[in-house]
Amino acid sequence: MATTTETKVSGSSAGLSWARVCKECGQQHEGPDSHLYEYQDEVDDELVCHICLQPLLRPMDTPCGHTYCFHCLSNFLKEQDFCPVDRQRLQLHQCRPSSLLVRNLLDKLVVTCPHSAECQQQMQRCELQPHLHNRCPVFKRLREEAEKRKRPSWNELKGRKGDVESSGDAKHSATPSRNHTRDQPEPGLINPAFEESEEDNTPLRSSLVAEANVVELFRDEPEEELGLRIVGGKDTPLGNIVIQEIVRDSLAARDGRLAPGDHILEVNDVSLAAVPHSRAIAVLQQPSLLRLTVMQEKGFKIRDQRSDHHPSTSSAPGAPQPSLGPHGNAASSHNPGTVLQVTLMKSQRTEPLGIKLIRKSDESGVFILDLLSGGLAAKDGKLRNNDKVLAINGHDLRHGTPESAAQIIQGSEVRVNFVVMRPAEAPDDGGSGRAARRAPEPQYFRRRSTYMKDPPGGFSSQEKTVSLKKEPRLSLGITIAGGRDCRSRLPVYITSVQPIGCLHRDGTIKRGDVLLSINGVDLTQLTYNEAVSALKAQTAQSQVVLRVIQTLSEDPEDDADAANKDELDPADDLRDDGLNWTPLWTRWLGLPSHMHWCRDIVLHKTNSESWGFSIVGGYEESHGQQPFFIKTIVPGTPAHFDGRLKCGDEIVAVNGATTVGMNNSSLIPMLKLQKNKVTLTVVSWPGSLV
Repeated sequence: MATTTETKVSGSSAGLSWARVCKECGQQHEGPDSHLYEYQDEVDDELVCHICLQPLLRPMDTPCGHTYCFHCLSNFLKEQDFCPVDRQRLQLHQCRPSSLLVRNLLDKLVVTCPHSAECQQQMQRCELQPHLHNRCPVFKRLREEAEKRKRPSWNELKGRKGDVESSGDAKHSATPSRNHTRDQPEPGLINPAFEESEEDNTPLRSSLVAEANVVELFRDEPEEELGLRIVGGKDTPLGNIVIQEIVRDSLAARDGRLAPGDHILEVNDVSLAAVPHSRAIAVLQQPSLLRLTVMQEKGFKIRDQRSDHHPSTSSAPGAPQPSLGPHGNAASSHNPGTVLQVTLMKSQRTEPLGIKLIRKSDESGVFILDLLSGGLAAKDGKLRNNDKVLAINGHDLRHGTPESAAQIIQGSEVRVNFVVMRPAEAPDDGGSGRAARRAPEPQYFRRRSTYMKDPPGGFSSQEKTVSLKKEPRLSLGITIAGGRDCRSRLPVYITSVQPIGCLHRDGTIKRGDVLLSINGVDLTQLTYNEAVSALKAQTAQSQVVLRVIQTLSEDPEDDADAANKDELDPADDLRDDGLNWTPLWTRWLGLPSHMHWCRDIVLHKTNSESWGFSIVGGYEESHGQQPFFIKTIVPGTPAHFDGRLKCGDEIVAVNGATTVGMNNSSLIPMLKLQKNKVTLTVVSWPGSLV
C-alpha cells in the first residue's frame, strides 16, 4: 500500500503566492510534473510508481511489463539505459502510455483540496484542477491578489495616452523572469489591452491575462509530425517563434494544450528567444520527447466585473473569454455569432447529458450535432444543434476533438460548464442554425496585390532564366505544388528536381523556386491543374525557356538549410519530397509584391472593445522600413472570433489606404479611429510545418 509521504506544504495559505503555487495540484513543489496529492485512502501497490513510490502520474508501460510515471521514467533514462526493476535494456521511445482503464483508475483516486485550512473539499484526482480554478476560495484569492499587483491603475493608463508603443506588450508581465529579454518594450507593437475612450463609464480592460506553461509532447515515431505551423524568428520582424496553426488530427491537436498564437519560449531547455526561423525548426524536430515552454494568451479581464451575482455566466481561467458588449452581454458583435456560457447540473455524477458531438471537415473544433430527446441538455434548452464548443469546465476545446470533450464531461462532477459559440442566424433560418455557417467567401476577395513595397529586411529575391534544347519526349524532371486554387492561394512552386530530367543536369533550377513562365506563358495566376497542363504542353516543344524566382535570406543558417535539403539523396527525393515538401514560411517573405495575393478581412466591434491583435513593423531606425505583421491575436476578441486573421499575416492596407511608408505613430491612430468596423487587406503565407 502507498500513501503520500511528502510533508504537506499547502495545508495553510500562509506564505503561498500565485507565482509559486502549481496550477494543477495546488501545491508548491520542485519540478514540472512532481505534483503532490493528499490521498484519502491507501492506494493499491499496482497503481504506484516504482521510482517515486507515489501513485502514478501520466503512467507509461515498458515492454518488460512495468509501469512508471512519465516524468520519473524519462528522467531516469537520461542517466541509465535499463528498466529500474529488472534492468533490461530500455529506451523511452519503446514505452507506451498505459491503457485507458489504468488511467481512469488513477483519475478516480480520492484526494483532498491541499488548502485544507479553508477548504475541506474531497474529490477524485481528475477533478482537483477544475475545483481549484472554479471553486477553491484560497486559489481564487491568490489569483485575484496577483492580478491586482500587476494591473496598472487608471491614472497610469491615462498618463500613457499617446505613447502606446512604449507601454510595452501587457502579456509580458506574465512571462517568467528568466526570459528577461521579453520584459523590454518591443518597437512597433500595438498593445491591444488598452482602448482609450473619452467616456468615463466605458468598461475598463485590465492587462492581458497570459501564463507561461510547460507542455510535453511525446512522438510515438521519431519522424511523426507535431502538427504545428510556426512563424517568426530573430531574422524576421516578429522576433519570437509563434504558433500560427494547429494541424487537425495531429499529435499537437490530440494533446489539446497548444493553440494558435502561443509563443514558444524554450524547447528542451533551449531558448528560442534569439534564434533564426530555420534554427527553431531544427530544434522542434528533435525525436521523441519535446518539452515546450510556451507563453499563452488567456484573453482580457474586465475590471471590477461582478460575476458573483451571475454564477452560471462566470468562466474559468483558461477558458476562451467572450467579447463583452457595452452592457456586459457575452456576445460577439459581428457575423461569426454569439458566445454563450451554459451550465448543466447533473442529478448524479454519472448522469448522461444527452449530447452528440462531432467534428467538421472544413473547420477545426467540436460541434453539437444533436440533443437527445428527453436528455438533460434538451430539457435545459440553452444549447442548440451546430453550436461550436469553445470550452468545457475551463478546458480549451477550440482545436479539440469530440473524444477529448467526452472525457472531460465524463470526468466532471455534477456541474458542467460550457462555453459555446452560436453562429449568427439568418432571418429565414427558423432557429435550426443551418444558415448560420459563414457563407463561402467570394472569389474576388483574393486579388493580385497593387500595393508595392519592399520585402522585410534580410529577405530578397532574384529572377533566373533557363533556356535549353531538348528532345520532345524528354521530361523537365520537376514536380510542382501550389496554384491559385490552393488554400493559401500560393503561386506555383517547384517541390523537387528529379535526377531523370534535363533541368537536373543544368543545375540552375532549385527546389522552392517559384515558376513565372514557360515559353512566354504566364504561370503566376494559374490553378494547379492549369499549371500542370501548361507545363506539359510546352515541354513537348524542342526549345524551352523557363523563368523562375528564387527567394534569398541573409541568414546563413537558412541558406545552409536550403542547400542541405537540395543535396538530398535522389532516392529520398523521389520517395518523399515531390509529394510532401513545402517551403519554410521565411521562403515566401522575399517574394516581390506583384507575386502577393491580397485578402480583405472586415472586422466589427463595439466602441468599448479592442480589435484584439497586436502588430510589429513600420519604420524603425535599426531596420529601416519594415512591413507590418500580425504578432498576437487575443482570445475573446473580434479578431479571434472572426477566425481568418493569423499570426504572421502581413497588413498591406487599412480601409483601402496603403500602410507602405507608415510608422507606428501613423498606423496606431488609424486603427483606433475605426470605432465599429475596419477592413484589413492582408497577405497570408502558411507557416512552416513541424
